[in-house]
Amino acid sequence: MHSYTKHKKNYCWTWIAIDRQTKHVLGFVCGKRDSKTFARLYNTLNSNNIKLFCSDYWKSYDEIIPKHKHLKSKAQTFTIESYNSLIRHFTARFRRKTKCYSKCKKMIENTLNLLFAKWNGGLSYVF
Repeated sequence: MHSYTKHKKNYCWTWIAIDRQTKHVLGFVCGKRDSKTFARLYNTLNSNNIKLFCSDYWKSYDEIIPKHKHLKSKAQTFTIESYNSLIRHFTARFRRKTKCYSKCKKMIENTLNLLFAKWNGGLSYVF
């Protein structure tokens, strides 16, 4: 999922990891849409002893995730797609065709930290 910082030429991609059983957000990173950014997310998740990663067919996943832990299928990504839809619904800066944007990447990260803390049950007084 992407947003902008300062103007529409500065894309900021958000990579999100979700536990499909508990529906908790395990982690996220913001940055470019490249293998280095995904590697940052994978390295933070790798310590959680995750047995299986479900993803689509994007090339960075093949480069970083070991084959025995990687299930590639668009049918397995419906959970993350529904979360992306909810994020676009609740936060204007992620909507398509909007005039809302963030002035820096840190504000995107702060917004997502609050939203995910609420969804994971960590905040009861927000919203």
